[in-house]
This record gives sequence, structure tokens and C-alpha cells, in this order.
Amino acid sequence: MERVTGIGGVFFKCKDPAALSAWYAEQLGVNIAFPHGAVFSWPEGQTPERPGGTTLGFFSADSTYMDPGKAPFMVNFRVPNLAAMLAQLRAGGCEVVDKTEVSEFGSFGWVVDPEGNKVELWEPPEGA
Repeated sequence: MERVTGIGGVFFKCKDPAALSAWYAEQLGVNIAFPHGAVFSWPEGQTPERPGGTTLGFFSADSTYMDPGKAPFMVNFRVPNLAAMLAQLRAGGCEVVDKTEVSEFGSFGWVVDPEGNKVELWEPPEGA
């Protein structure tokens, strides 16, 4: 059975991503490492080929990235084999978004949970 291996990221829609990023930096000490986001590294569960990290990201309120989800947030889970996970979800009758994306950041796919929340599944590339 395929399983998630950790949280790859948490993403929020917000009115002003730059201002919210600045608040997290100033008030919570979050190191904003890229426009409107940060990455927290963690050693547990990582391998030399796939070091661990969790991203915190802010999207503009009018972003469609979280569609068809109904919530103003999205959780990203790490998976070791995206294709196998998506096949398992389809076989289980889940609402799987009918597209995937592959980039230098890895492979991404999505499922919508029973409450209408879009959940991102991420297979990191080796070395990331």
C-alpha cells in the first residue's frame, strides 16, 4: 500500500502575500527564502538522495492553484511514488485531478478529499 512520507508544504491564500511573508519573518522569525515562502529542513526520514524539508508558501487570494478545492489553504504531502499513489487513489474511488506536473522541483499530482479540500501529492526529485 502506498503511503505519504511527510508534509512537503502548507500553502495559504491571502490578501497580500508580501505583507504576510514579512509578518511571519518579523513576528515568528521565519526565514523567507524565496518570494512569499520559506523552507524548513528536517533530518528525520530523509535519505541522501532526497533530503527532507517542508515549505510554507503564500498565494494571492485570487490564485486558482488550489482549485477545485474550496478551502483557502492546501497541504502538500511527500510520496515516494506519485504514479502508484494516484493509481491507488483512483482505484479507491477518490476524486483525482486529471493532470500531473513534472518540473525540476519533482512530480506533482492532486486529489480532492471528501470535504472538498485539494490535497497536493509531491514526489521530490533525487537530491531535493
